Amino acid sequence: MGKLFGTDGIRGEANRPPMDAAMAFAVGQAVTHLMKNEDHVPTVIIGKDTRISGYMLESAMESGVTSMGGVTYLVGVLPTPGIAFIAESMRADAGLVISASHNPYQDNGIKIFAGSGYKLSDEQEEEIEDLILGGKLPEMVPPPSGMGRAYRMDDAPGRYTVFLKNSFPRSLTLEGMKIAMDVANGATYKVAPAVFRELGAEITVIHNSPNGLNINDNCGSQHTEDLRQTVLETGAAVGLAFDGDGDRLIAVDEQGNEITGDQILIIGANMLKAEGRLQNDLLVSTIMSNMGLSVACKKYGFKHHASKVGDRYVLEDMKRLGAVIGGEDSGHMIFLEHHTTGDGILTALQLVAAMLKADKPLSELAKQMDVFPQKLINVDVKSKPAIDTVPEILEAIAQAEAELGDQGRVLVRYSGTQNMCRVMVEGPTEEETEKHARTVADVVKSAIG
Repeated sequence: MGKLFGTDGIRGEANRPPMDAAMAFAVGQAVTHLMKNEDHVPTVIIGKDTRISGYMLESAMESGVTSMGGVTYLVGVLPTPGIAFIAESMRADAGLVISASHNPYQDNGIKIFAGSGYKLSDEQEEEIEDLILGGKLPEMVPPPSGMGRAYRMDDAPGRYTVFLKNSFPRSLTLEGMKIAMDVANGATYKVAPAVFRELGAEITVIHNSPNGLNINDNCGSQHTEDLRQTVLETGAAVGLAFDGDGDRLIAVDEQGNEITGDQILIIGANMLKAEGRLQNDLLVSTIMSNMGLSVACKKYGFKHHASKVGDRYVLEDMKRLGAVIGGEDSGHMIFLEHHTTGDGILTALQLVAAMLKADKPLSELAKQMDVFPQKLINVDVKSKPAIDTVPEILEAIAQAEAELGDQGRVLVRYSGTQNMCRVMVEGPTEEETEKHARTVADVVKSAIG
């Protein structure tokens, strides 16, 4: 077996290696072993989203932790950022999340947070990988008297709800505001409505009947069609779409238009700047961000840094450069003043706060950034050779870049979680953008598809 960890933990089809009960058990053991020393019993938080495979993986992981002498707290269904919060506030050693985020129900994954609430470093992930793949874990278990215990933690959703409400300014109220939300039949299905309801909003919730098989199914942050319709039908001021594990937000304005993650970042950065809270006058996003984002940063006079793709790399660069806001166009947004990781519900609260502070509709705020036409084509690939070692692809990229000049750009990269190559082109018009994206994608397909 090759490398286990991709850009966001371990992923795969549930009940098949590497995403089977044996792996969940081994991860539980490895994390506990890593956090253990002679006089310290590690505490590990385990949470999950609504996938049917979560039950199996949760039980196996709990067994792994207790077999290695750790104490585990099971929080059940909770958004990924909620598990990070609980791990940090409980002063636990780790928080383990069973989720494949925005992927379909048949996939699952494991993400690991340190007790600090931050995701593990690459080095720590490598240590865990070595422990699992080295096959030595069975020899490391303690005697029967040294085994651990497991507890259910029923008040975790309540604790997380209070934490989220505390991130919303006390000077503001949502009373009388109509909000539509799509909880993707996923991990936010209870907490998100509770937070907004308790703050006084009139909410309409869709896709909130998880059955283990319908998470992300034509709903949530990847599919906003139903939400857009609901916003128009109910006359909502805003629509909020979360993904399956609740760390992303995509918004819909009052006219039914989708607002991108990049636009939300600009709205958030401008709000912070107006209040003197935009530390180092800096916004961090990724190389996948729309060109319109860097144009908007120049326009409003703050600096922009583009990191590698993946919210963990955004966060690393934010900490290194002293930024308080960062994120990805896909909807992962990090407000470091409030949380250690991307949080869809928290981002939604900041976005609604920005609307109330500016006393403007979301469609107006969204105009702070012009979105360049963008085309993203996913090409299934059999192998992933380094792009710069495939001459045909390099030639196609160079040709497209030469024709676009400074009116656009081309980005070709592999998915960190699937056998897929992403071809992204931005350009001055829809037509030209589409043409260049198709041309490059066809070359990728014939070269490595």
